[in-house]
Amino acid sequence: MVLGILTSIAACPAIIGTTEAVRQGQKQNSKQAHRSRKANLQVSCTDPSSRAKDVNGGWIVLRDGKLWATNTNPKSKFPAETWEKQQRMDHEHLLAGYFFAYPGNPWGKRGDGYVSTISDDPPQLNWIYVDKDTYEVKYGLKKDAEPHLCGPWTVSPIDRRLTFDGWEGFTVVEEYEDEWALYYDVDDDGLEEKVPAEVPIMEIELTRRELRMKKGDPIIAG
Repeated sequence: MVLGILTSIAACPAIIGTTEAVRQGQKQNSKQAHRSRKANLQVSCTDPSSRAKDVNGGWIVLRDGKLWATNTNPKSKFPAETWEKQQRMDHEHLLAGYFFAYPGNPWGKRGDGYVSTISDDPPQLNWIYVDKDTYEVKYGLKKDAEPHLCGPWTVSPIDRRLTFDGWEGFTVVEEYEDEWALYYDVDDDGLEEKVPAEVPIMEIELTRRELRMKKGDPIIAG
C-alpha cells in the first residue's frame, strides 16, 4: 500500500507535466487558428499629403495580376467617374487571404506562403508574391510565383498587421489617377530605383480583418 502511494506521488510531476504540455499545445493551436481563416486586408495610411484619403480605411483588391489599394467597394452599384475606371473596377476582386504552407517550407518558423481567392464563382485560389524585379505585389499560379519572392508572410502578434520577410515595407504607387498599386519596398529605400521620382508613393499598413464564418465553412489548415 505504501509502495503504491509512493509510486503515485512519484508519477504526479510527470502527469502534471504532460497535462501542462497538452494545455500549452491547445493554447498554441488556438493562437494559430486565425492563420487559416480567410481575411480581408484593410489599409491604413498616415501620409501627411491629401492623397492619403484615396486609400486610408480602404481595402486591398485583386485585378489584372496585381494587388491594389482602394476606397471604392468593388461591389458598389455606383458607377466610377470614367468609363475606363469602371472597366477596371469591373474586374476587381476583394482579397480574401490566409496563410498556407508553401511547398518545401524554406522559411521554417519565420512564416508561410499566402494565398487568396481570386473569384467567388467558381472559387479559385492563387499565391500572393512580390515580383523580384519590380517589387509589385502580384498574384498567380505556383508557376507564376515560383521565380519571385513568395514569403515568408506572417502577422504582428498583437494587432495582426501583415508582414513580409519579417517587417512591414508596404507602399502604394499611383499608376492611374487616384488608383494605387501595392508594392513592397524590398530595399527599404522608398522604391528609389523602381519608381520614377515624380510618381506619388505612400507608405501603408495592412491589417487582417477576418471574414464572418458561415455554418459549415471549413477551416483549411495551413
